[in-house]
Amino acid sequence: MAPSFIHGDLRPVPLEPADGECCHVEPVPAYLTRNLHLLSYGTRLRQVLRQGWDLVHCWEEPFNVSAAQVAWWTPAGTPLVFYTFQNIDKRYPPPFSAFERYCVRRASGWLAAGTSVARTLVPRGYDRRPYQVVPLGVDTDYFGPNASAGRSVREMLGWTADGAPVVGYLGRFVPEKGIDLLTGALDKLHAGWRALFVGSGPMREHLERWAARHGDRVRIVTGVRHAEVPAYLCAMDLLTAPSQTTPAWREQLGRMLIEAFASGVPVLASDSGEIPFVVADAGRVVGERDEAGWVSALEDLLASPRARAEMARQGLERAHSVYAWPVIARQHLEFFEQRLAA
Repeated sequence: MAPSFIHGDLRPVPLEPADGECCHVEPVPAYLTRNLHLLSYGTRLRQVLRQGWDLVHCWEEPFNVSAAQVAWWTPAGTPLVFYTFQNIDKRYPPPFSAFERYCVRRASGWLAAGTSVARTLVPRGYDRRPYQVVPLGVDTDYFGPNASAGRSVREMLGWTADGAPVVGYLGRFVPEKGIDLLTGALDKLHAGWRALFVGSGPMREHLERWAARHGDRVRIVTGVRHAEVPAYLCAMDLLTAPSQTTPAWREQLGRMLIEAFASGVPVLASDSGEIPFVVADAGRVVGERDEAGWVSALEDLLASPRARAEMARQGLERAHSVYAWPVIARQHLEFFEQRLAA
């Protein structure tokens, strides 16, 4: 099941079935979708949950209204497993605190989307239920090294093949994603560089004003469809993820990191939230507030094609051994089988 429509961060998002989907997706009407804490479902959810499932796997945070609905309407004899991304220790006011306690009591187990999630939630009493860290994955058939696609993107952008290395950014244009840190570091570089920003968000005009000072060195591309993302990644010589922790947010995974790994693109990222666990030894991690460290790392990597190539090799290996969807699917299946056996 999936909501038939939600108000997304950047645009309204209707349910969009994928070609060749290997399972049936049941659209369920959702309400109050501008606020994920209040998002709720109608009685269609209850009808579907009572169709005799072996196990219910719920991708809703346990403190939300929608999660409480799933927990309440899942039949008592059916195992229920939650999947959570919450990696900040937040104390919720009533009734959300009650929803969280109820969902944890009702659950047969839970999956943490990352190590930082498990470390945050275990002290909150979540260890009373079996759990496992299972991250999101990447389609390694869809994302892969493709020099030809990368050249085509550069040509479309009006860049020659023999120009300076391309420093890439992929994601939302928002303060917590570190736009200002990255642009500030680029301003201080002595090495030659070009910069490609792919995404959208409220900082777009701010970013465009900065880009105007650098002329042909910078390209900002918005409205990129998911099918086009692999080609844009392959147009980058280095993917940067300068995420910045705030009181209400820190990086929960960084999907662009594992997509870059799978595309054979080296990664330079901050140490916000889950990023150090995702990158491990397959890229370079710099302090999220360390602008001097970012300048130094960028100088080193832009000047060393050999270092970038070695990082790309390690990232590609990590994508296939840790984050490929078949690997992630097996981890899910093993955990579900354990819960069914219990």
